[in-house]
Amino acid sequence: MQWGHKVHTVLLALSTDPEVLPRFTAERLLTDWGIDPIPFVVTVWAVGLYALGVVVMRRRGDRWPVGRTLAFVGLGMGSFFFATASGLARYDTTLLSVHMVQHMILSMVVPLALALGAPVTLALRTLPAAPRRWLLAVLHSPVAKVLAFPPLAFALYVASPWALYFSGWYDASLASTYVHQMMHVHLVLVGTLFFWPLMGIDPVPGRVGYPFRVLLTIMTLPFHAFLGVTIMGQTTLIGGEHYLALREGPMGAWLPPALDDQHLAGGILWATGDLIGVLFFAVLFTQWLRSSMKEAEREDRRLDLAERRSASSVVE
Repeated sequence: MQWGHKVHTVLLALSTDPEVLPRFTAERLLTDWGIDPIPFVVTVWAVGLYALGVVVMRRRGDRWPVGRTLAFVGLGMGSFFFATASGLARYDTTLLSVHMVQHMILSMVVPLALALGAPVTLALRTLPAAPRRWLLAVLHSPVAKVLAFPPLAFALYVASPWALYFSGWYDASLASTYVHQMMHVHLVLVGTLFFWPLMGIDPVPGRVGYPFRVLLTIMTLPFHAFLGVTIMGQTTLIGGEHYLALREGPMGAWLPPALDDQHLAGGILWATGDLIGVLFFAVLFTQWLRSSMKEAEREDRRLDLAERRSASSVVE
């Protein structure tokens, strides 16, 4: 029975990661690239449609901020492609710690950058009349309003990683290439639902005042920290059958103990969650400050206009 279990675990490892990879290093991270079909297609379509919108704007003489393009194409989709095609993607089923770096990029960095790129605004300004009406209908639909409802989006964002690592979902992603790639897309989508109304520029449902946005952003920090500490402290392996099988094969010579790698993964989740959370807070505070300054300028213009009208009426 024990022999049959070992054979099963080895076959599982070989079926999900048949290639024997060399030791993970910084050089492998930057030079070992590959293409997963689903993330690659998503990247090509997203960048292509965004670039087409920018071209349409320029051809008709309208200005589109370069910073938004850099945020969406460079940092947003660039980070998405890096996380799903670089050495991170090559080793994300070999080392849980590498997967965790990938997880944080996809769930936090990519959604923030995409939101700052304002793709919905770009689409509304460049789409033909009929597709523009369809997009507006989607934005104002009950489904969009429910999904963008801040408490629900917050609950989905916080609960998603717990469901991933403490259910059969993560094991399924190790056993199925399709589930694995869809998990990457899911992390971005859930992050987008939460952060787009909070920090994005687009006219999306779920927009709330800046004090509540700050509160929701701050509330995410303890949940990431608690999850990271939980993963660091537990003795039960996440994806244990898969990772133990890898250590019985040729890569066992360089792979660290599975539990040590899991503890490192928890530390990465804890530390990077707090670090990126501070970045979110800085972006949100900057937006709040700019909004306050614009509101003060509008109020000054209103008071100046009222004063001129009052002086004009006195002269008459």
